[in-house]
Amino acid sequence: MSKNKSQDNGNHQYKDSLNLPTTDFDMRANLPTKEPKFVEFWESINLYAKQRKAFEGKPKFVLHDGPPYANGALHLGHFVNKTLKDIITKSHSQLGFDTPYVPGWDCHGLPIELVVERKYGKVGPNMTAQEFRQKCADYAATQVDLQKAEFQRFGILGDFDHPYLTYDKKIEANTVRALAEIYKNGHMERGSRPVNWCLDCGSSLAEAEVEYADKVSTSIDVKFAVQDVKALSDAIGFAVTEPVSVVIWTTTPWTLPCNEAVSVHPEYDYALVRMNGENIIVAAELVEGLAKRWKTELEVIHTFKGQAIENLALSHCFYEKTVPVILGEHVTLDGGTGCVHTAPSHGDDDYKVGLQYHLPMVNYVLGNGDYASDVPLFAGQNIMNVTDNVLDTLRSHNNLVFATKIEHSYPHCWRHKTPTIYRATAQWFISMDKKDLRQEILTEIDKVKFTPSWGQARLYGMIEGRGDWCISRQRYWGVPIPLFLHKETGELHPQTGELMEQVAAKIEDKGLTGWFEADITEFLNAEDAANYEKNKDILDVWFDSGTTHYTVLRQRPELSYPADLYLEGSDQHRGWFNSSICTSVAMDGIAPYKQLLTHGFTVDAQGRKMSKSLGNGVEPQDVMDKMGADVLRLWVSSTDYRGEIPVSDEILKRTSETYRRIRNTVRFLLANTGEFDYAKDAVPMDELLPLDRWVIDRAHQLQAEIGEHYVEFAFHNVYQKLQSFCSIDLGSFYLDIIKDRQYTCAKDSKARRSCQTALHHVLEALVRWMAPILSFTAEEIWQNMRQKDGSREESIFLAEFYKDLVPLDDAKFDRAFWDMLLNVRSEVSKEIEKYRANGEIGSSLQSNVTIYCTEHMYNQLMQLEDELRFVLLTSYANVKPLSDNTEELPVLTLEDEQFAIEISVNHYKKCVRCWHYREDVGTHADHPELCDRCITNLTEEGENRKYA
Repeated sequence: MSKNKSQDNGNHQYKDSLNLPTTDFDMRANLPTKEPKFVEFWESINLYAKQRKAFEGKPKFVLHDGPPYANGALHLGHFVNKTLKDIITKSHSQLGFDTPYVPGWDCHGLPIELVVERKYGKVGPNMTAQEFRQKCADYAATQVDLQKAEFQRFGILGDFDHPYLTYDKKIEANTVRALAEIYKNGHMERGSRPVNWCLDCGSSLAEAEVEYADKVSTSIDVKFAVQDVKALSDAIGFAVTEPVSVVIWTTTPWTLPCNEAVSVHPEYDYALVRMNGENIIVAAELVEGLAKRWKTELEVIHTFKGQAIENLALSHCFYEKTVPVILGEHVTLDGGTGCVHTAPSHGDDDYKVGLQYHLPMVNYVLGNGDYASDVPLFAGQNIMNVTDNVLDTLRSHNNLVFATKIEHSYPHCWRHKTPTIYRATAQWFISMDKKDLRQEILTEIDKVKFTPSWGQARLYGMIEGRGDWCISRQRYWGVPIPLFLHKETGELHPQTGELMEQVAAKIEDKGLTGWFEADITEFLNAEDAANYEKNKDILDVWFDSGTTHYTVLRQRPELSYPADLYLEGSDQHRGWFNSSICTSVAMDGIAPYKQLLTHGFTVDAQGRKMSKSLGNGVEPQDVMDKMGADVLRLWVSSTDYRGEIPVSDEILKRTSETYRRIRNTVRFLLANTGEFDYAKDAVPMDELLPLDRWVIDRAHQLQAEIGEHYVEFAFHNVYQKLQSFCSIDLGSFYLDIIKDRQYTCAKDSKARRSCQTALHHVLEALVRWMAPILSFTAEEIWQNMRQKDGSREESIFLAEFYKDLVPLDDAKFDRAFWDMLLNVRSEVSKEIEKYRANGEIGSSLQSNVTIYCTEHMYNQLMQLEDELRFVLLTSYANVKPLSDNTEELPVLTLEDEQFAIEISVNHYKKCVRCWHYREDVGTHADHPELCDRCITNLTEEGENRKYA
C-alpha cells in the first residue's frame, strides 16, 4: 500500500485484517514543553556521573572548555559554541571514548567590577577593597547560576555540579603557582614600556581586550629643524646653505611633548625639497602625493638614502631640546612623509627602536589622561582635549605645515568602546623573546592540528607579531601578582619563587584575603619586612583562563594534559588560544592542546553582523520557546561553522521542516515495530529478504561515514546524511516499498517479520546517530523504545553506536545490483509521472511497466521475480530482452547497460485491501473485492472471520 489509511471507496470490511501501525510517539514534537522535562530527567538520574561510570576505562577524549565570562545573558554565539562542544563530546562517547566535559567560567576582571561599581560605588571611604571583592564574588556566583541553567536548557551534558570557576580559591592558588613556574623559568620581567591603556578602565589592557573601530583624528605634518646644515651637507654630499627641516606626520598630536627622535628607513630614498622658499626633507616617493595634499609646488633638489642622516641633530618642534634622526625598519611609505615622529613611551615600534638608540622613556601622561603637573606648556590638561592647544603652539613656533581631519581604524577598549592610548607604565610582562619563548611557541604550533587549516597561519602570525605580554592590572578583582619589591631599588626579593608558593598556600586556605589582607610579616622576617613592600597589581584575566591547562586539566584526575581539543570562536587566536599556548610553553615547553577548532560568528541571511539597531538579532531563548532547542541544535549542525554562520527566521523555518521529516521517519519506524519482539520475532540476517538486507547494509555504510564525519568535526555532513537517509533512502525508497508488505502480509509471516527486523536495526542505529545533535528528541525516542525493552540503557547517552549492522555479502544482490535498481526505479518513476501529469492515471499502482534491457541487467532484474512490482510501486512489472523493443522506445544507457521503459495503463479492478490493480480481483466468490495475494495472507493469518 502506498498510504496509511483505510479503503477510499467506503468499504471498511477488511480494515481490521490490516497490520496498521500504532505508536504513542507523538507526531507533534512539542519541544518547548518536553525539553525542560528531559533536562530534569537527566539531572534526576545524575546522567553525567553515570556516563563517566559507564565509559570508565575507555580511551579518553578531553575537550577543554574555554570559560565564558560570568556576566550577562547568553546569546546565540554562546549557543553555537556550547552546542558544537556538546556534539563533539557526545559523538565521541557514542564512538566509544570516555569524554569528560567540565564546563568553566571566567569570574575575575573589569566587567564584573564595573557592575559592582554602578550598584554599590567604588572602593573608598564607604567600602573597603575586601568588601568590594566580596560583592564581585557574589555577583559572579549569581551569573554562573543563571548561565549554568541556560546551558543545561540548551541540552548540554557536562559536570555542571562541579564546574571550574576561576574565583575558586584552589584555582586562584594554582594560578599563582603557574605564575611562579613561569617566573622560575625566566620568562617574567618588570619594565616600563608602552602598553594599551584605557582611560575609562584606568588600567592596561591585553591585546585580546582591544578591538578596532573607525575614529576621526587630527592629522598633522610638523617641521623639526636641522640644527647644523653643514653636518647635513657633509652627510648627503650636497651643499646646503639655507635652513632645512625634517617633516614628520602624526595623528596623535598629544604625543609630541614626549618626542625623543625622528625615524627614517635606512634604505629608502629621501629628498631635499624646496617648498615656498624653504627647504624640507621627506621621502622621495611621497613628494608628489604631499604636493597634492598640501596644495603647493614641491621641487626636488637632491636625493639620498635615509642611512646618510643617521644621528643628525634636530630641534624639537616646540621644546628647547635636541632630538636625533634614527634608523628604523618599521618606517613605511604607506602614507605620511616617510619621517616618523618617535615617542618611545607611546608606541610599540617607537619603544623598540628607542631601546636600540638608548632614547629616554619620557611619559608625561597620567592614568586618567591628564598631563603631569610639571609638563611644560600643557600641565594638567587632558590629552583628549589638548589638540587645539598643540596646534596653536606649533603655529607659534612656525612648525605646523598642514592639519586636517581623517577617519581611520583605531584601537578601542572592548568594554567601553572608547579609544585607547599607548602609555608607558611600570608593568609586569611575560617576555616573548627572552630565552626564545616566541620561537618555542611557534615550534609547538606546527605540531597542532587545526580545523579549519587556515587557523594555523592565523595563530602563527599572532604569536610572531605580538609584543611582550603585559600581565599586570591596576584593579581590585583578580588574582594577585604576589611579589615583594625592595622599597629603594624596586628589586624582587631573592627568595621570590619560594615566597610565591607560600602565598599560594595562604590563598588556597583563605582565598584572596590570604594575600590582600595579610600583613607582610606573615611572609617575611622583621628585617626584610622593613625593607620590602607588597606588589599591588593583579593578573590580567587572560592569564587566569590561559593557565587553566594547569589549574584545571592537571588538577582534575578525570581530565588530561595536553587536552585533545580546544574549541572557540575565531577571535580566540588572539585571546584564549594565544594566552594558553604562551603560558603552557613557558611552563612546560609544550602546547596545551593537540587540536584547535575555530568557528565563525553568527550573521543574518544577508551576511550582516547582528545588532539591535538593525533589528536582525536572533535570541536563542526566543527560538527555544517557539521551536525548541533541538531545532536550533540541528541548525548549528547544518552550518559550515568555519566561516560566518547565517541565521534568520526563514533559515530556521527550513531547519524545522528538516526536523519534522526526521521525526516523522522515526515515528514510522516506531509505529511499525510496536508489537515486534526482536528476541522472538527477528529473522536471521542470512534469511532476510533482499530489500531488507539492502537497507541494513545501507545503514552499515552510513554509520561508518557518519562516524568519520563526527571524528573530523564535519557536522554539516552528518546533517546532510541524516536528512538524505530519512527522506531519500528510507522515505522515497525503502519505506515506500515495504508499506504494502508491512500492512497486508500475515502478521507473523516471514515477509513481514523480515521487514520489521530491518526496521529494528535501522531504528537502533538512527537514534544513536541523531543523539549528539538532536539530544532531546533522541532521548524521547530512546525512552519510547525502553518502554518495550527495559533492559536497554537508562539513557541514550549511556549507549554507543549500534554494533549489529552487518555489511552486504550476497553475491546475487550486491551493492552494484542495488545501485542499478535505484537508477532504473528513478527512470520508471519519471515515465509514470508523465502519465499522472496527463491525467491518465492517479496512483502509480494504476500502471503496468515493462523493462526491455540487455542480458546482464535482464538476468539481475529477473532475480527479483514478483518482488519487482513492489519495488517499482506498480501493479505489474515485466522484464524482457532489449531485442523485444519492437516499438522502438527510447533506449537509456546505464554504465555498460542499455534499457527501455514501457508504461501502460492498468484496467483491472482494484483490490480494496492492498489497492493493487490485479487480474484476479473478483475471481473469488467469498471475497470478490480481493486479489489472490490478499486472500492468501488472510488464510495464513488463520482468520475464520466472516466478511459481509
